[in-house]
Amino acid sequence: MDLKLNDKTALVTGATAGIGLEIARALAAEGAKVFVTGRNKAKLDAAVADIGGKAQGVLADAATAEGAAAVLKALPSVDILVNNIGIYEMKAFADIPDEDWLRLFDVNVMSGVRLARGYFPGMLERDWGRVIFISSESGLATPGEMVHYGMTKSAQLAVARGMAQATKGTGVTVNSILPGPTRSEGVGDFLKSVSTNPDGTPQEHEAEFFAKHRSSSLLQRMIEPQEVASLVAYVASPLSAATNGASLKVEGGLVTTIA
Repeated sequence: MDLKLNDKTALVTGATAGIGLEIARALAAEGAKVFVTGRNKAKLDAAVADIGGKAQGVLADAATAEGAAAVLKALPSVDILVNNIGIYEMKAFADIPDEDWLRLFDVNVMSGVRLARGYFPGMLERDWGRVIFISSESGLATPGEMVHYGMTKSAQLAVARGMAQATKGTGVTVNSILPGPTRSEGVGDFLKSVSTNPDGTPQEHEAEFFAKHRSSSLLQRMIEPQEVASLVAYVASPLSAATNGASLKVEGGLVTTIA
């Protein structure tokens, strides 16, 4: 299927590994000119080479206000913004200090807000654009072991839905993608850390995680980053023009807030 992205420019944050890298690959494979952000030049250069096509890197920490300003200066206009950058951690609610709440909010929420604030007006003026927030199923069902993380993912949904209200009657859309647990860099260590048998195999760690912590999952396995990227590529394309203000769950069905 031709997603009609040959004349589009896309920015994907946090795209030197994991979901972001796969999203960048998928968009580049469809012909988009893809820009990716990264803090480490070696990793950024490797990601750009991996993505191929017309990919280019922007050396900046998009999780900070200074980094966002640098990205906007280097790339004043884009057709597609994918706010993917994010961090997570497991911590009991009573043990989460103020600085951890603020740190996760700044990285997971404000990184996307800053860039969207910079690119959204231009999209509305040109009457075409896509803003996509990579949220999480934790934004709908906050896990007890990651309350501060779930809070940031719920906040992303609120930001996206509020922005979508300003797109009425235009060719601009704002949507959220909500993956369940996804196989990415460091996930093996995470699964091992919550296992009752740290010496078990990766397959045993994964099975135990879904049995004990994600029993409602329909897949009962980790989602592959490419599976997330395929949905993002469609939502980024002109073919998804009727999908706006929505929260799209990668597994478990569609949760929509289209008015």
